[in-house]
Amino acid sequence: MFAPRTTPWPLVALFTAGYLAPYLLPTVVGRLDSGLPLSPTRAGAVGSALLLGSAAAGFLLASRVERVGARRLARIGLTLALLGYGGAALAHSVPAVVLGVLIGGFGSGTATAVAATRIAAQPDPHRVTTAGLLSVSALAGTAYLTVPHLGPGHGQPLAAIALTALVVWPTTGRLPSGTAPHPQAARAATRLPHRRPGMTLAACMLCWSLAQNSLWGVSGRIGLTQAQLTEATVGAVFAVGLGAGLLGVTGAGALGPRLGRALPIGGGTVLIAACIVLSASATDLTSFATGEIAWNTLYPIVLSYVIGLAASLDPRGRWAVLVGSASSLGTAAGPLAGSLVSAQAGFPVMGAVLAAGLLLIAVPMTAVALGRHSRATVDIVEPVAAMEVMEVVEIPLDTAEATPAAPGRLAPAT
Repeated sequence: MFAPRTTPWPLVALFTAGYLAPYLLPTVVGRLDSGLPLSPTRAGAVGSALLLGSAAAGFLLASRVERVGARRLARIGLTLALLGYGGAALAHSVPAVVLGVLIGGFGSGTATAVAATRIAAQPDPHRVTTAGLLSVSALAGTAYLTVPHLGPGHGQPLAAIALTALVVWPTTGRLPSGTAPHPQAARAATRLPHRRPGMTLAACMLCWSLAQNSLWGVSGRIGLTQAQLTEATVGAVFAVGLGAGLLGVTGAGALGPRLGRALPIGGGTVLIAACIVLSASATDLTSFATGEIAWNTLYPIVLSYVIGLAASLDPRGRWAVLVGSASSLGTAAGPLAGSLVSAQAGFPVMGAVLAAGLLLIAVPMTAVALGRHSRATVDIVEPVAAMEVMEVVEIPLDTAEATPAAPGRLAPAT
């Protein structure tokens, strides 16, 4: 009998807490600009610092989650997020806000590292990732609808992230405490499998996330300045976009691996490039809403397949964390890069440059997905063939005293 497919909700909650800061990046950066004496470029740099802290946590903890313990690390990460973002929300000086978002970003990255490691060990990591993306998209959409009505200032979105960490903290009691692995097992597991495709995917995800968040980090300013929309209207567009993303992720979860990974990753990236061009050149509500909603629909779909691809490269979840951390590096550089390029050349030129970069990296990302599909096919076919041979050898045909072999011995559980 097979175990029922239940969703590990503590992991989904932890995933939500870790990913919420990047999802709220436009309103965080936009309100830093309006609530503190910061230029748009410096506000983008503060947003980059937040995400740089998240990436640093991922690289530092990629191979340490099992050793330290998922429960302990998750609680440390959520505590840092609560203190960091909460302190930044209450602070009124730029240095204090920068320090707070750095601490909070490290906490978000720690939570994300634990979630990614544990999700990779699940029987169906794509399904769990889909549930996490649905959760964070719904929560971020609610925030985009609510924050504009809570008054001006930089504190509201940061407080929302801090409160999410506080709410998620009790669920960590259901995570494994973790014990140090046996020394021989630890030495045997130190080598990362599939290094070349893993490094290729990590490098591509750095650039992929850089392009996505260069747009996302300045999307609020595109709507406010270039499209001449109000903050409430821009927030409503973002909320509708995230709602469309919910539908997209739901569809991706229903399809699962039926389309493989190459088509959603490669084809989805090409479509995202077109959405970026449309959003960056928007001059009215129709073009801005169309580009942002289409982009927000496609982004989490492609991301869910990329996370699933990274998880398939190493069942211990190390590539999932490392690829996610590389993505965070790109995410960290995104707001600053988008601010600099748009300030020098304008939003439409920025969109064209980002789209060209996405088209280039779509090729190696698709190649990694195709290669992993081929290896997975070989991994499945060879054990099945071996089992068939074992069945032919072990089932006696002419010996009356022999006993048929137990099926469990032909395929021992791992």
